[in-house]
Amino acid sequence: MLARYARQLESASMALMMLGIVALCQPWVEVLHRYSILLIILGLLAFNVFSRIEPAPASGPAEDH
Repeated sequence: MLARYARQLESASMALMMLGIVALCQPWVEVLHRYSILLIILGLLAFNVFSRIEPAPASGPAEDH
């Protein structure tokens, strides 16, 4: 079941890493700045896990060639 959503979770983990970088560079909200490295590391770990999962095969009709 996880293989079905592997590509979406991989994209979400990249977005989490980018959010961590933005949170690291912004000077207005201290809480975001404080947890930015944690966001980057969690995104990196999630990307490493989800990028190694093979996507589920398409469940369409099989074609014979």
